[in-house]
Amino acid sequence: MIEAITLDKEKVTLKKEKLEDLNTRIRGDLITSQSRTYEGARSVWNGLIDKRPALIVQCRNTSDVVSSVNFAHENNLLISVRSGGHNVAGNAVCDKGLVIDLSSMKGIYVDPDERTARVQPGADWGDLDRETQLHGLVTPGGQVSMTGVAGLTLGGGMGYLRRMWGLSCDNLLSVEVVTADGRVITASENENEDLFWAIRGGGGNFGIVTSFEFRLYPLGPEIYGALTIYPFEDASSVLRKWRDFALNAPEEVTCDAYIWGMPPLPDVPPEMHWAPVVIIAGMYAGPVDKGEQLFQPVSEMGTPIEDMSGPQPYVEMQSDLDPLFADGQLYYWKSLFADTMSDEVIDKIVEHAAEKPSKQCLFALRILGGAMRRVPEEATAYGNRDAMFNISIDNTWQNPEKNDEMIAWTRKVWGNLHDQTSGGVYINFAGFGEEKETLTQAAYGRNYERLQQVKAAYDPENFFCTNQNITPA
Repeated sequence: MIEAITLDKEKVTLKKEKLEDLNTRIRGDLITSQSRTYEGARSVWNGLIDKRPALIVQCRNTSDVVSSVNFAHENNLLISVRSGGHNVAGNAVCDKGLVIDLSSMKGIYVDPDERTARVQPGADWGDLDRETQLHGLVTPGGQVSMTGVAGLTLGGGMGYLRRMWGLSCDNLLSVEVVTADGRVITASENENEDLFWAIRGGGGNFGIVTSFEFRLYPLGPEIYGALTIYPFEDASSVLRKWRDFALNAPEEVTCDAYIWGMPPLPDVPPEMHWAPVVIIAGMYAGPVDKGEQLFQPVSEMGTPIEDMSGPQPYVEMQSDLDPLFADGQLYYWKSLFADTMSDEVIDKIVEHAAEKPSKQCLFALRILGGAMRRVPEEATAYGNRDAMFNISIDNTWQNPEKNDEMIAWTRKVWGNLHDQTSGGVYINFAGFGEEKETLTQAAYGRNYERLQQVKAAYDPENFFCTNQNITPA
């Protein structure tokens, strides 16, 4: 017997006969707390997350997903949905519920003639980039290759190509979805249009996406990547120059600023590892020689400690940060959108960065605009398109004894910066979602009420609730 919990947070006992019945319905593996593989199956990328589900179904195909949804309904079980397991908030797993695990569903099919890619939800961006680059094609993804395609896309998806070709969700052509009542449907601009609208930025609130179809663009295999490191003492000056450069650069240029620590690269002396620095990094979505010319000012914003700008393979730049965001580290990230980046806001960010409690804590300042801003606010669920900047406080640490301190500090800094920005929130970097409806309203703005209506149409009982939740109208 297995003890589980219902959607109403009541305890329920799943007898052996029910578990055997579920096992006969699926092709994948059914894992319980007694299974040898349980500890590995319940763990996710963020080591801060320590949830113990009652059941885990490792799905092999869409049929397994349908069977899992139907079983959960029959027993009124709390569920969560895992794709890449890379979500900072740990929404992929739930305590005492059923985890519908899609991480084994990694199929990718690229059509180079039509410039499209069909991707299953267990794939990460590294998987997809490698397949599309075989044909010299890309679609806008994240900036860490281990990030899951599904979670990033459903929440929007900001990467180095966002100003040229928009967000990941802007490049969706269609999706296959398992709904809360166990149906398999397609959503696109011409079919179930309201669901397609909501899925593009609305998170995992409306169904389980079992296949994504993306639009592709020609780029690579070699691109020009900027990466210049400046001393922290010059932070205020460098960030002002970065802001002015980023605002005036053409859309082919996406350039971010990071207040971080010196990466522990092989040629960096050990005493310099994680020493505070400012990193200016960006990508040019076009010919390498033109990228080198346009990014030249990035190397002239002060006296660099190191300048590693230059041509490199697209897949290499997309995975450069992977070692710094390893599995099992402790993560708590919160973000804000900003319409402007004033000198006062820059000085406040630098002031907070000077007192950060973890050397690995990252302040990521992202320039927005371009293609992602040209999409009308009401065209997709994704909100805050008018913002020109995103400020993300990505706290990372190693010692579990400091969990409370690190989380409290991040929340305090986020609160201090909140009043100096537009107050909008990027749903993929939202802490634990502890602000609940206040947070989702800040993420979706005037799209929120329409999202509630779509939720009521496709998930009136709030079956998909272990996420940054949108309550049904």
